[in-house]
Amino acid sequence: MSKKWYNFLISVDQGESSNRTADAAPGKAGTPVRSAAQTVAEIASSVAAEPTFTAPVNNPNSFNDIYSAAEIRQPSHGYTVLKVADMLQSEHIRSLPSEVKRSSVLLALEAAGVKLEEVIEDAVRRDRALDTYERVLQKSVEELEARKSEENRRVEEEMERLVTEHRARVQANNEELAKEKERFFGWRLQKQQEEKRIADTVSYFTTENPITTSAVSSAPPSKPTAQ
Repeated sequence: MSKKWYNFLISVDQGESSNRTADAAPGKAGTPVRSAAQTVAEIASSVAAEPTFTAPVNNPNSFNDIYSAAEIRQPSHGYTVLKVADMLQSEHIRSLPSEVKRSSVLLALEAAGVKLEEVIEDAVRRDRALDTYERVLQKSVEELEARKSEENRRVEEEMERLVTEHRARVQANNEELAKEKERFFGWRLQKQQEEKRIADTVSYFTTENPITTSAVSSAPPSKPTAQ
């Protein structure tokens, strides 16, 4: 694991080591200089690959809660990577060149008796705690997605079943209505024929026929459209 700001701090020690080697007496082999990347890798390898969360995270939006659940303790000297981040943004040095900011922080750490490696280890622990908790949250979201997808599938199946069932009921209602209308129009046709027969009979004996008749229609009833 290598983060940009790790190298921001580590490169000073690496540079100083290079200078010490260059100043070694002629003819004598200097101590091999480790690169910043090697130094970071060694520090990172000394930290557990995946932290153990010993308590639930009550507020996922609070990184302090995540760090606490992962048992990342505040060091006695108080110099965490978060404090160093605040130092770099201090109004006293934030507008200064990077090299000056780096040197200022390293001087402050040295004055407090804090090893740079401790700060990097703290950074790695916090980073891995965040990465681990991210996987926990991602797994939770994926499991929720799987459950809700299955639930949605069942709901859609139920909706389709209900739609099919109600369409069948609508069709049955329309067919029942169509049959009843057909019977009614058939009866009305017979009724009109019967009225005409009666009216014709009465017409032989009265000048004003009291029998009401309507035009005989044999038009079939309209059938409802299937839904």
